[in-house]
Amino acid sequence: MDPSSVRAVLELDDWEVILQFLPSGWREQAQVSGALRRARGVAGPEQLLRILFLHLACGYSLAESATRARLAGWGELSSVALYKRLKASEEWLRWMAASLREEGEAVPLPTGRRLRAVDATTISEPGATGTDWRIHYALNLRSLQCDYFELTDVQGGETWRRFPIQAGDILLGDRAYANGVGVARVVQAGGDVLVRWKARGLPLETTAGQKLNFLAVVRGLRVGQIRDIPTQMRQAEDQPLIGGRLVVLRRTAAATEKARQRLRRKAQLKHQKVSPAVWRAAAYFAVWTTLPADWPAAQLLEYYRRRWQIELGFKRLKSILGIGHLPKKDPASCRAWLHGKLAVSLLVERMIEAADRFSPWGYELENTA
Repeated sequence: MDPSSVRAVLELDDWEVILQFLPSGWREQAQVSGALRRARGVAGPEQLLRILFLHLACGYSLAESATRARLAGWGELSSVALYKRLKASEEWLRWMAASLREEGEAVPLPTGRRLRAVDATTISEPGATGTDWRIHYALNLRSLQCDYFELTDVQGGETWRRFPIQAGDILLGDRAYANGVGVARVVQAGGDVLVRWKARGLPLETTAGQKLNFLAVVRGLRVGQIRDIPTQMRQAEDQPLIGGRLVVLRRTAAATEKARQRLRRKAQLKHQKVSPAVWRAAAYFAVWTTLPADWPAAQLLEYYRRRWQIELGFKRLKSILGIGHLPKKDPASCRAWLHGKLAVSLLVERMIEAADRFSPWGYELENTA
């Protein structure tokens, strides 16, 4: 669904259809969360949500959203008042995003511990301004709440050292976060990591202290099999070893070919050749974790798979809702804006799924009997 289709759905005569996809209790939650403790300038939660969607989903400025809302009869808000409403709606929008994303997952999340996905995405100012920014984002996978947010210039590197860590946290990261200094910081704070393994960034040893020969330890692994290999990481000569597990899964032939195509394209851009060892290693998917052996390897892979929700969220925000630049400055409004964008993208996703399922009109009829 392109941005013009999103605008058509949200602005014209399909609002009643959209209401069918919103989570149960969303109106009441507007009061509970503090988004609508005072009804000044807006009649109720439905009108407030429509106005917020003008800004979040359609991409209109605060001033234009306020003007369109006034012409539509949804509320009398200035751009400043709408900005304050957006900030006050942070928890409401987060709750809706989390509720829209709830599914019957096969593997439950760990109890008593926070499972957090960390990632970063680059955003640019519109036009040829030459200004780029990077959003560093930590997502609590149980609540889908952004528990940390930082905006840097494009030179701000991706590292776990940016994120505050509590004892018991389990941090999930891609290969950009596979480095010994970052892992050591998480462990020293009482947390654990589950990270996509990268040999150069995170060199490992066997429990006997020998350099890990990856291709040797995965020899004979077949598609669908998982190998759980005890390892240790040496962060520095004068620092203690950090124990962990390398969990390896054999890729299918199709997935292996895709991985090798990416390697080939990357090497061509750098005018290099892919080494035979790297070419062979592309047949395997590997994550490294500091979690102990009583955490099943298959469960860890399922946890890591959930990390992709943060990247999928970024992709939806960019491709569907046009998050070209960050129009807010203070942290509260940034979080509200990002949660609102996520809620809108998840709502559109659910509508598309329903359109595939309910032919020919694409939504369920209310029971009018």
